[in-house]
Amino acid sequence: MSGNEKFSDILKATPYLEDFFQAFGLPRPGTVHTVDKYFELLSQDMIDNLGMTREDLKRDFFEFKAQLGSLSHHNINSLEIIGGHNKKGEPENISILLSPGDILSVVGPTGAGKSRLLEDIECLAQGDTPTGRKILVNGIAPSEEDRFNVDNHMVAQLSQNMNFVVDLCIADFLLMHAESRMVSNPHQVVQKIFATANELAGEKFTLETSVTALSGGQSRALMIADTACLSQSPIVLIDEIENAGVDRNKALELLIKQEKIVILVTHDPELALLAPRRLVIRDGGMKTLLDRTDAELATLKVLAEYSGKIAALRNSMRNGETMLEKS
Repeated sequence: MSGNEKFSDILKATPYLEDFFQAFGLPRPGTVHTVDKYFELLSQDMIDNLGMTREDLKRDFFEFKAQLGSLSHHNINSLEIIGGHNKKGEPENISILLSPGDILSVVGPTGAGKSRLLEDIECLAQGDTPTGRKILVNGIAPSEEDRFNVDNHMVAQLSQNMNFVVDLCIADFLLMHAESRMVSNPHQVVQKIFATANELAGEKFTLETSVTALSGGQSRALMIADTACLSQSPIVLIDEIENAGVDRNKALELLIKQEKIVILVTHDPELALLAPRRLVIRDGGMKTLLDRTDAELATLKVLAEYSGKIAALRNSMRNGETMLEKS
């Protein structure tokens, strides 16, 4: 950012920069001020009271601006999972390349190592985990900052158990998250997340509902909507969404629409077949990478019909109605 840039342009693009001046008790810049002119016009008494030099204060402003910029979306064109070895030490002769909008399902017996794969991806492993796998982003190893920056991590993970520990209503919870991400229209974002979550959830809720009062399905729906509409993370890991009381098809469609790379662990045949590719895990290792066949697509249609019937019966049950198959 140039010292000759006007604050009218800067604050329009990054309104949360005003927090810098409030934190230091400084006057708000006039719209005609350039960065250099603003700091030049600050009184020496004001600078002395801060215990800083004029140049130190200006440097801190530029660093704060850079930190805000770091909250922007990661530019990811590809994610590559390079095999390491299984529990027996046998090599995984598999490499998987994923692009924005791709879904990969991960299947295998309980205890086979599916969660370990998600952990490797979540930490962007570089041969430093028990499997020896490596994760490349845009064809290269991620930096230490990209791997361990908790404020702007590349990977969002939705686990099986999602429990809230803050006693806030949904409106306040979402607003707090939106403001922490420094979006320019936090209240609009809150409404979008709330509406999307209610589309996904089997049971509706209100903005006044406490997050601690949400059911497991409602919590999962809220976090999926939040991840799709607000999270900067371009990679989403989902562990067993099938038992969460969420419209699974809509959830995946939403994440794909937002150009997320989705890696989904599942025991559900329909969810597994929604992904064009599925990875089979055995003995702690990546065993086989399968492409969905045309015959499996036909199976998926049959499964979708059954799922629709089951969903209709579930709604009838919740509403206290007679549970009869509807033609």
